[in-house]
Amino acid sequence: MRQIPNAVSAPRTVPVRRGRFSLGKGLVWLLLSVLFVTQIYPLLWLLLYSLKTNEEILSGSFFSLPRTLMWGNYKDAYVSGSYLRYLFNSFFVTSVTMLVVIVLCSMVAYAITRFRFRLGPAVMTVFLVGIMIPLQATLLPNMIIFKHLGILNTYLALILPYITFSTPIAVFILSGFMRSIPVEIEESAIMDGAGVTRMFRSIIMPISTPPIMTVCILTFISVWNEYIMAATFISSQSLKTLPFGVYSFVSQYSVNYGAIGAFLVMGAAPVIVIYFILSEKISKGMVAGAVKG
Repeated sequence: MRQIPNAVSAPRTVPVRRGRFSLGKGLVWLLLSVLFVTQIYPLLWLLLYSLKTNEEILSGSFFSLPRTLMWGNYKDAYVSGSYLRYLFNSFFVTSVTMLVVIVLCSMVAYAITRFRFRLGPAVMTVFLVGIMIPLQATLLPNMIIFKHLGILNTYLALILPYITFSTPIAVFILSGFMRSIPVEIEESAIMDGAGVTRMFRSIIMPISTPPIMTVCILTFISVWNEYIMAATFISSQSLKTLPFGVYSFVSQYSVNYGAIGAFLVMGAAPVIVIYFILSEKISKGMVAGAVKG
């Protein structure tokens, strides 16, 4: 028999689809550009502000570059502004608040989502109502209570209200994530002889790392930048936090605006650094409870 040779098919060219510009994409890019500029511009402006002299700042030229970089403003902010003392106070108050909020709120969220009791929804509602309570409405009652307890003008006078106002949103975020954790994981642990404490410590807490990081950064930012309660409950200079450092450069007859800008940059730097370090975990934590795991 005669064999018919296999026909060699010519290679087909796949048409390359080029991205087409659409009105929707253009509007999205325009919106993202506007958001980027509005978020980055204040930081750049503050950085330039901190490197100018008082004369350049008072001249009203907000968009101009400094003629001479005044790095001495940062030295004044570090030395005259008692930066290290205020930094220690802020770190101490913020760290203690974050630690207590994470431990307390994770246990509360686990109890609400896993323990079946009649008052569970009511307890969750109480925490959600706490989000709507304005901070200003609690200043006078708290000041009277702290005065009777003898803790006014102490670290505790700041830590207690900070924990109180950070708890509702932390419970809301953690409980939303813990509802998405499959119950079968805990049932397997119970069959292996694990108790509630061990399950919570060895299973729930490691799985809940993304929302915990989210709670950490939200608590850190809110406590780090808080001013009203610190101004109300703290009068001792040795206990004041970073927002009060700017007053070190304001006297009766003069104001060192450049040093104030430098102090603000140094005060914002820890928040920016921590945010970029934890940014990936924060993004995961925000959407972690949105999909049933």
